[in-house]
Amino acid sequence: MWLGPEEVLVANALWVTERANPFFVLQRRRGHGKGGGLTGLLVGTLDVVLDSSARVAPYRILHQTQDSQVYWTVACGSSRKEITKHWEWLENNLLQTLSIFDNEEDITTFVKGKIHGIIAEENKNVQPQGDEDPGKFKEAELKMRKQFGMPDGEKLVNYYSCSYWKGRVPRQGWLYLTVNHLCFYSFLLGKEVSLVVQWVDVTRLEKNATLLFPESIRVDTRDQELFFSMFLNIGETFKLMEQLANLAVRQLLDSEGFLEERAPPRPPRPHRNISALKRDLDARAKNECYRATFRLPRDERLDGHTSCTLWTPFNKLHIPGQMFISSNYICFASKEEDACHLIIPLREPSPAPQELSEQPGPTSPLGGLPGGRAQEAPTASQGLLRLFQRNTPVEDLGAKGAKEKMKEESWNIHFFEFGRGMCMYRTARTRELVLKGIPESLRGELWLLFSGAWNEMVTHPGYYAELVEKSMGKYSLATEEIERDLHRSMPEHPAFQNELGIAALRRVLTAYAFRNPTIGYCQAMNIVTSVLLLYGSEEEAFWLLVALCERMLPDYYNTRVVGALVDQGIFEELTRDFLPQLSKKMQDLGVISSISLSWFLTLFLSVMPFESAVVIVDCFFYEGIKVILQVALAILDANMEQLLGCGDEGEAMTVLGRYLDNVVNKQSVSPPIPHLHALLTSGDDPPEEVDIFDLLKVSYEKFSSLRAEDIEQMRFKQRLKVIQSLEDTAKRSVVRAIPGDIGFSIEELEDLYMVFKAKHLASQYWGSSRPAAVRRDPSLPYLEQYRIDAHQFRELFASLTPWACGAHTPVLAGRMFRLLDENKDSLINFKEFVTGMSGMYHGDLTEKLKVLYKLHLPPALSPEEAESALEAAHYFTEDSSSEEVLQQEEREEAGNDIQDKRREEKGTSPPDYRHYLRMWAKEKEVQKETIKDLPKMNQEQFIELCKTLYNMFSEDPMEQDLYHAIATVASLLLRIGEVGKRFSAWPGRKSRDSAPDEDESPVPDPPQDPAWELQPPAAGDPQAKAGGDTHLGKTPQESQVVGEGGGGEGRGSPSQPLSDDETKDDMSISSYSVVSAGSLQCEDLADDTVLVGGEARSPVATTHGGGTVDTDWCISFEQILASILTESVLVNFFEKRVDIGLKIKDHRKVERQFSTSSDHEQSVVLG
Repeated sequence: MWLGPEEVLVANALWVTERANPFFVLQRRRGHGKGGGLTGLLVGTLDVVLDSSARVAPYRILHQTQDSQVYWTVACGSSRKEITKHWEWLENNLLQTLSIFDNEEDITTFVKGKIHGIIAEENKNVQPQGDEDPGKFKEAELKMRKQFGMPDGEKLVNYYSCSYWKGRVPRQGWLYLTVNHLCFYSFLLGKEVSLVVQWVDVTRLEKNATLLFPESIRVDTRDQELFFSMFLNIGETFKLMEQLANLAVRQLLDSEGFLEERAPPRPPRPHRNISALKRDLDARAKNECYRATFRLPRDERLDGHTSCTLWTPFNKLHIPGQMFISSNYICFASKEEDACHLIIPLREPSPAPQELSEQPGPTSPLGGLPGGRAQEAPTASQGLLRLFQRNTPVEDLGAKGAKEKMKEESWNIHFFEFGRGMCMYRTARTRELVLKGIPESLRGELWLLFSGAWNEMVTHPGYYAELVEKSMGKYSLATEEIERDLHRSMPEHPAFQNELGIAALRRVLTAYAFRNPTIGYCQAMNIVTSVLLLYGSEEEAFWLLVALCERMLPDYYNTRVVGALVDQGIFEELTRDFLPQLSKKMQDLGVISSISLSWFLTLFLSVMPFESAVVIVDCFFYEGIKVILQVALAILDANMEQLLGCGDEGEAMTVLGRYLDNVVNKQSVSPPIPHLHALLTSGDDPPEEVDIFDLLKVSYEKFSSLRAEDIEQMRFKQRLKVIQSLEDTAKRSVVRAIPGDIGFSIEELEDLYMVFKAKHLASQYWGSSRPAAVRRDPSLPYLEQYRIDAHQFRELFASLTPWACGAHTPVLAGRMFRLLDENKDSLINFKEFVTGMSGMYHGDLTEKLKVLYKLHLPPALSPEEAESALEAAHYFTEDSSSEEVLQQEEREEAGNDIQDKRREEKGTSPPDYRHYLRMWAKEKEVQKETIKDLPKMNQEQFIELCKTLYNMFSEDPMEQDLYHAIATVASLLLRIGEVGKRFSAWPGRKSRDSAPDEDESPVPDPPQDPAWELQPPAAGDPQAKAGGDTHLGKTPQESQVVGEGGGGEGRGSPSQPLSDDETKDDMSISSYSVVSAGSLQCEDLADDTVLVGGEARSPVATTHGGGTVDTDWCISFEQILASILTESVLVNFFEKRVDIGLKIKDHRKVERQFSTSSDHEQSVVLG
């Protein structure tokens, strides 16, 4: 490419001049291309270690003048072809002009101006973008693509100098982090290391320091461990690797596209060494942290942040911290964690939550529903708890009532001092009040504020009512599951023992399933939602559920409960850290995996008395998942001695169950609700009661060192493990779904699955408009989640097939794809893919030939591949093979009718149900296809089959023998087809011709078009063609071969009358005739057949465009099989075993493009 002229003082250091003229010099860098010796090795090493080639390509052109020692770079190129193009342009367009100048300075000025003009002209068509990557970064990206064979769609995010530890030896090189891959390249003194790892294959990513590997980054995949160290800034590198790996595994989880958000604002002057993608990722990470810290909606994006102090009126102090500004909010977070948090919405003032909840009427979410039910639904304006306890004044509850009154007063004082609503100052005092318990009258309001649900509710007025209206009467799998679970949602609570509570729960769950079909409905959502409805109206409960499912408990309620499994992994890790003596015992018993899902998914609501669990929910909405983990650790700690003495999982579960049943809330003003779980775990000696507030206090005292940032870090680490484990489970499930007769081993199937999956993911990486590029749906069955289109199948077929056909391979791959794509959606799944591969690799000669035979019949043989001669033939006459199929179907139907009548006559009583069950089972059975089921092949299809065979043999060691054998077989089959045509045409001739035909007399052997005899050899190579020519006239031995090829299939006899059934097989009479003729020559074959078969003549071949297509000519699979069996070299070729494992290894090497750019050059240097 052309470069802005830059001064070069030493032109020949590390460069070799290849061309020169009075004004320009073309140079090649030492160590690149042929030769170089030791100097080339040293220069190549320096280029990699110092990255001196990131700016300078292997070739360059310098401008020089005779008397000056200063050179100017004007162009560079990554290949000789590119640089030669620039050189020729300079010679053709500038040399003559430059020779006119007298002053050398004028020459240099003219050249510089001309080069700048060329660059400006090239860039004129490219609109300058404010976020374009700087020049050095762009060149590094080009180098990465060339080095690793990546397409243009693969974007480089950043690159770092580091060492890769191969064994105990560090290899200094460059680590390239792209959107979808981690790549490393090193070249030291002739030793080359090239690595490519897909982010979706990473199972472990961590930063550690050991004696062997000083402060290094460890990257694990399923089959290797990689260590990288000696980074200039290891923290920045590791953070970026985390982000990229996290994005990749989230693609596997929820199929989101990369960087789905709108591009964040760019700095006005981008840093020189930072790419636009790196800035995007940094902005994305800041956005996620900002939203999580202040519980803001998912579409809120941070515009900027700055250090400042906040004047707090409650203590008359300036509190240092950070101010964050986004489109709809100004937020403040103090440096000290609990000093002060503040959220200021940038919108019109709105009433506090408790004021809104007391205003039914226009704000009712059900106001627009037909039938007047909105006015009849009290849950539209208040929580179920108020409806069922409105007649119980707090003053009548004694000490509990007084305690509740004190809590309410404490909160009122807090509101007066710190504010109420969204703009409330949130301080350490707020946390203390939450830990002491939120009064029931304020619980719904404070849940809305702390969770951030209030923000979304006031910015989406009427959204819930609209969803309810849209979802009403709609049926789906989610609604069916909701109906099944409605009466299992807190059945012990009086609010859900009547239709009022059940109907409200139905509406909220259905509306959410309609809003988020990805999640739809998951078990445990009903329990959580029923509690939300107790303390808030339907609309409030809906937005609390949104906050819970989409922000506070990410990925918890999807089909695979990934989020809960991730936090289960965190819980196991925390148990090892805080309770090491108990950790191993719990793992041996397998208890953690059993308890954590029920604890986390329902926030303890299903395992603890309701009035106690709701206090944990209070803390959860304020603190997040940290509280759930702390309480879980405190429960294990309290039962450590008993758990250590347990002998099995059941005993441990009983211990924990009985403990949780006796966690009580002595301050609750609600009437006690019987806990169903307690009935299962009650014993003669119940454990002591545990106060929920004491349990919370212990959890904060012992385990409060947990921080939200640490939990997010652990979530990333566990997410890698969980999702890769789920992918392994999916792989095993898919492999188990493959029938046992497929022929591949389990290991081979798993390898094929990984190759197939990688090909599918590639369509998502590099953005394609092809159908496979549509994001996969994780809710589909495992077998249908990964599918590939015809283009991707052609690529896999070319590298994995044992039937390499050279330039004809893509054609054969297209036919195989059409054969496998039974539902015609232009996509095939893994089972269909493996079926196609198995047909080529496994089975005997007959099975492999069946596959090859079917590849040359519709639907595999597309209409586009048929030549115009075939179209002309169809225009003038009907296809005999299709006619035979119709006749055969009619005969079968008639036979079935006769059998049914006989069956009815035979039995006087109607058949019992077992008869129908047997018939149904027979219909469901997969009918094994036999060679009799295969339709016959016409002449055009047979010629295509011959072409494929000739191409298939082109690179085989036995090439000449195979050509000779297939020429023999093709010539033989063409003659057999002629014989069958003459004989099979006779019985149906009279029925087709209503008028007498003057051509009905016996005719001599019609002249055969030599094109049909010679065309199959011509499709291969000239030698094969010559071999085919030798078979026009055959010895008596060939006649005997014909008899052997068809005699086994013949069932007729010349002494028997000819019927339609007997003429089904074209060989039945003709083969007998040939055998009985004994020593007849092939030239006499047709005459003899006509004499035996009677006086008949098929319609003449139709000529169109110079080619001849015989419309009545056809051949059966049995005839092809029998003919091929006569040639041992063909039998050996198709029965030869091919190891697909080696093919898969070779395919992976090609896919990863190991050392693609320098293998040849380095081998020359080393040689």
